[in-house]
Order: sequence, then C-alpha cells, then structure tokens
Amino acid sequence: MDSITFYFILIIILVIIGLGIFTVKQQTAVIIERFGKFESIRNSGLQFKIPFVDKIAGRISLKIQQLDVVVETKTKDDVFVRLKISVQYQVISKQVYDAFYKLDNPYTQITSFVFDVVRAEVPKLRLDDVFEKKDDIAIAVKSELQEAMNSYGYVIIKTLVTDIDPDEQVKHAMNRINAAEREKIAAQYEGDAQRILIVEKAKAEAESKRLQGQGIADQRREIARGLLESVDVLNGVGITSQEASALIVVTQHYDTLQAIGEKSGSKLVLLPNSPTAASEMLNTMVTSFTAANELSKDTPSTQSP
Repeated sequence: MDSITFYFILIIILVIIGLGIFTVKQQTAVIIERFGKFESIRNSGLQFKIPFVDKIAGRISLKIQQLDVVVETKTKDDVFVRLKISVQYQVISKQVYDAFYKLDNPYTQITSFVFDVVRAEVPKLRLDDVFEKKDDIAIAVKSELQEAMNSYGYVIIKTLVTDIDPDEQVKHAMNRINAAEREKIAAQYEGDAQRILIVEKAKAEAESKRLQGQGIADQRREIARGLLESVDVLNGVGITSQEASALIVVTQHYDTLQAIGEKSGSKLVLLPNSPTAASEMLNTMVTSFTAANELSKDTPSTQSP
C-alpha cells in the first residue's frame, strides 16, 4: 500500500469519526433515531453516534419557556375584552420522549386550552370583576393546562393575566366615570374645608366680641370707680355730691373736646360749643339738683296707719 492510499483511507476514517461526534448544549436534550426508530436521548456534553446509521431526530430545550396568548371574549355585561395570558412551561427532563413524540406542536396545544378556559370563565364575570379576579382566571388556566399537558411531558410553571384591554369606547366611558367620581370627592373635600373655615371664623368672631364686651364692661366699671373716688375727694373739700357730679360732667366735656382736637382730620361737631357752654351746663345741672332737693323736702312723708 502506497502512502497516497494510506492517507486517503486515514482521511475517510477521520471524516467518519467526525460525522459520529457531536455536542449537546446545557439544558438541551437530543433525540437519536436509528434507521427511523427511536434509539436514545442524549444530554449535555460530548456525544457519539454511528455515522450513516444513527441520526439526530431533533433537539428539545429544557429551559423554562413562555408563550403569550391574546384571547378576545365577551363579559357577562356584554363588553368585548382582550386578555393577554402569559404561560410559562417546561419540558420534564424524564419525559423528553413524550414531549417529542406525543405532541407535534406544543404552542398550538397550549393556545387551544387557554382559549377554551378563558372563554369559559370570563363570560361569567362582569367587566369590573374581570379586573378584580384576574388571578382566579390565571389559576383556572393553569389548572386546566397542568392536567392536560402532564401527559405530554410538559409542566406548567405559572400562568399570568398580564393585560386586560376592553373595547375603546368602554375605556373612554370608564375614564369619564373615574374622572366624575374624583371630581365629586374633590368637591366634597372643598365643601368640608369651606364649612370648617366658616365655623372657625364664626367661633373667632364670637370670641372677639366676648372679649370686646368684657373689655367695655371692665372699662365702664373702672370709670364708675374713678367717678366715685372723685366725688369722695370733692365731698372732702365741702362740695356737695350734686355739685361734684356737675363738675365731673363739665370736666369730661372739656376732656372730650381736647381728645377730638388731637385727632387730625376729624369732622365731628359738638353743639352747643360756645365758651359759656360749660358754665351754662353746670348752672343748669346745679339748678336742677337744687330744685330736686327742695321738692323732696316739701313733699310730706306718708306713714302707714
């Protein structure tokens, strides 16, 4: 055998060996068939098959996968709504054979079950209840899928209702209702605030008037006490009570004129206001008091029998 033939045979052997060697990625399973019949399942790592006899029939991912299904259906109150259901599923590592040979298209199968469950559950609920009970719908979908897909080598990890989209006109109506409700609540808060302000203002005014009245009463009490002391002082120098009262009145008259004069721009006019007005007032008051005393003396006292 010459060297050319030797190298040619060596190359053929290396090619054959190369055709028999393959690798499997992590979280992946490879199905090997021999002459069209299932032979084995190969897991991750370096693997070998008989060239021209064995072939790779398919690869199945063992990772968790997600399928999003959009279902349009009608609620109990005749509102069309679209629900987006996200299904997370995984091939059971010990049932790769079932997952590959028993089910041709898992996506179609899962979609069919999701449609069936959603269109059975949602028509029982009103639109508001669909939003409130979306978790119940997801649980119902998972329960139905789990029971059906287990026999095909699939496990359902989780199902989620990720979106609820009513008809466009219904959404506008719901937004108007929410806006009106919020405006109603805002008006109620504003009314309560105004009522509180009015009540507090009334309380403040009442307290102010009470204090003002108390101040006036205290002022008048002090004035009366001062007048009494003035009369006692005048009585001590031989001036009668009537004359003392008249003198005090005249003094207060001039004090009032002085106070008015100290205020700039005052337009108040007192009548009469002549230089003799004070003396005339005093004489009139003294005459009145004297006449009253004489009248009281001339009037005979009555005694009871």
